[in-house]
Amino acid sequence: MSTPTDKDAAVRIASGRKPFVEPLKLGERVKQIRLSHHWTLEDVSQRTGLARSTLSKIENEQISPTFTAVQKLIHGLNIDLPQLLSPPKRQSGTLGRRDLTRVGDGKSHPTPTYEHELLSWQLAQKRMIPFKTRVRARSFDDFPDWVRHDGEEFLMVLAGSILLYSEFYEPLPLSDGDSIYFDSDMGHALVSTSEEDAIVLSVCTRNDSDPS
Repeated sequence: MSTPTDKDAAVRIASGRKPFVEPLKLGERVKQIRLSHHWTLEDVSQRTGLARSTLSKIENEQISPTFTAVQKLIHGLNIDLPQLLSPPKRQSGTLGRRDLTRVGDGKSHPTPTYEHELLSWQLAQKRMIPFKTRVRARSFDDFPDWVRHDGEEFLMVLAGSILLYSEFYEPLPLSDGDSIYFDSDMGHALVSTSEEDAIVLSVCTRNDSDPS
């Protein structure tokens, strides 16, 4: 049986890919974000409204955060969903990187309103977060609050039709092939208006990117 060579490992590191796929651990990533800001559990509790005991259990992987808890973490920590699922990796810059995502190989993250599929999720130190979303929501009332996150977002409808709600504009209908670019710190929400769930492709910028 052949074994990986040092050259194979070097190629994987140079490409920005991990030598193996680690399971997604939201608790560990919440803790990483908290410590990067030098916040205590009490600090995060005040920011999110989640009890310290709940935060401790989430960080120690004793419980999985509910959809409501995830929303509180996103809003309270001032991050977006892709940041929570794919935290920044500090490393020296690399050139010539690439990361292939075959059909169906993205990282799934379902919610009551959307079913996200993170793309190129194994590539470290990304400056953009690409993901495909199945829009399950059929009414704006399906959302407990506006969706908002730092940065900018490009969105294209791949299949079906949607209604894009945003806090500063009238609802905007978009259909197969239509695209839009908007500031994603503006409250927004997507609702499917087609018989089947609409499919959209989104690319978000990262507010932790270092242009240098």
